[in-house]
Amino acid sequence: MQLAGVRTAAAGDATTISRLLADVIRSSYAGILDEIPMRRLISAQCALPRIRAEIEIPGGAPGWLGWLVATDTEGAVVGVAAGGVPVPGEGEVYALAVVSGSRRRGVGTALITAATDRMRSFGARAQRVELPAASDPALPFYAHLGFAALSPTRLSRNLP
Repeated sequence: MQLAGVRTAAAGDATTISRLLADVIRSSYAGILDEIPMRRLISAQCALPRIRAEIEIPGGAPGWLGWLVATDTEGAVVGVAAGGVPVPGEGEVYALAVVSGSRRRGVGTALITAATDRMRSFGARAQRVELPAASDPALPFYAHLGFAALSPTRLSRNLP
């Protein structure tokens, strides 16, 4: 897999985003989250009507900057991210998911970089992310990017 780039999500990406998020949540949190919290997380994060609406309003809702998709050279979506600037000066990563076969190949970093650039353009000087579990498998990735724990599930970093 070779990353082709990161772009703003289009209306036709909604189903792919929903499925990718649900698959990544199931595979990443199996054995970490019990069944009911897992179902709640998938229901909250992967609802197709919500994702469709969010794609249509990037920048149109206070603090919301939209969905991004990373594609490979074949045009397949290999990762997604969403974020915003909910309070002045502070960006937040709301979602990040990378297809398992594309991990450790720069996809997550490319998505975070693109989201960070958007957040900076809206005045963010810091960035946060809230994870579903204290033993989240994404912790090493975020630590590598300079995020530090504010609590067991909330991370933050100052933007350079």
